[in-house]
Amino acid sequence: MKMLLIIFAFFSCFANAQDLVITNARIIDGSGRVIESGSVVIDDGRIVSVSAGTANITGAQVIDADGMTVMPGFIDAHRHIISGDADIWFAEQSTQRMQEYLDAGYTTLMDGGGRIPGTTELKRRIDTGELTGPRVITSARADPLQYNTEASARARVRELAEAGVEIIKASTTPNEKDIMIVLVDEARKYDLDVMVHAVTVPAMLAAVEAGAGKLAHTPHDSFMTTEEARVVAQANIETLSTIGFAVPTFDVYNDDNIPTFRDGNPWPAGILGTGSNAAGEKAVNARTLWDAGVVYGFGTDTNYSPVQGLSHELRALNLMFSPRDIIKLMGPNTAAFIDMEDEIGTLEPGKQADIVFIDGDPLELIFNLLNVRLVLKGGEIVADHRN
Repeated sequence: MKMLLIIFAFFSCFANAQDLVITNARIIDGSGRVIESGSVVIDDGRIVSVSAGTANITGAQVIDADGMTVMPGFIDAHRHIISGDADIWFAEQSTQRMQEYLDAGYTTLMDGGGRIPGTTELKRRIDTGELTGPRVITSARADPLQYNTEASARARVRELAEAGVEIIKASTTPNEKDIMIVLVDEARKYDLDVMVHAVTVPAMLAAVEAGAGKLAHTPHDSFMTTEEARVVAQANIETLSTIGFAVPTFDVYNDDNIPTFRDGNPWPAGILGTGSNAAGEKAVNARTLWDAGVVYGFGTDTNYSPVQGLSHELRALNLMFSPRDIIKLMGPNTAAFIDMEDEIGTLEPGKQADIVFIDGDPLELIFNLLNVRLVLKGGEIVADHRN
């Protein structure tokens, strides 16, 4: 009898603890399931349940999604966050810049090779609540071109590990594979992955041979074969998109109908390389990696407006991927890239309540992802554009 009373008390407390319910929502949970009209129950910042119909929890705050789509918070796993001098950026820009990410639907960012201590200080301020913004995963660079001896490469990895950096980023070419092997070996001593900036197929294969754990770019400069893509898949190495890099944009900085690079400057003919067509190669290579079974995630490799960066990458991905593919790519695949698949990327019980409310159905038109109306991070409203 005593045990029954304890169990009853436990479940009574559990039921009374539900503090937020989302109702009347189209739910795209990121795992492939779609609920046309359902509810999400949240307690203490985590998802308790995702189900069809209405959930009635006494005393809970209710958010009526009113026919909107709810889906996992966006993740950009290759973003350049701090521009220029870090101290000036913190003093003059950080509050506005971080809110812009939340407004665009981003609840998690990886700083793609930022400088220390700027990137680690940003993470500290976000984690302690001193600054409101998406959670930040830190990375910093240890490029073989600069750290080109075994001693200097190992010392750089130790420096970054002691600074609290969560992933090592290295730019490499096939000629630098020996130093890459050293970097990977030293990083493993600190339980750190090495994320490689490999923008060509030979560099990608060299990174795999060196034992790298992640690839930060979709290669160009040649079309990738299925066999080359399978090398990545068989090594269980996740890869990020960043294919907007090779696609001209028309609306980021001007209205003159002139193709520009992502930074707003005129489209550089040199980006195509000798005998290469990067714009086409990146998109096709992206699909080749996907079809070979590579865990292919989302990154923009941008430093400008989060909304514009999202728009640019979506337009590039839309060439080769269905909306269902893109949602998987942006959600669970990107969460896996930053080793947070147990916490974010899908709407499932036990995970962080990082949720974006969208006007329209992104499965019908992927660009509806740009119509963000409400954002929850850990169950708290961090952006609200419903009015």
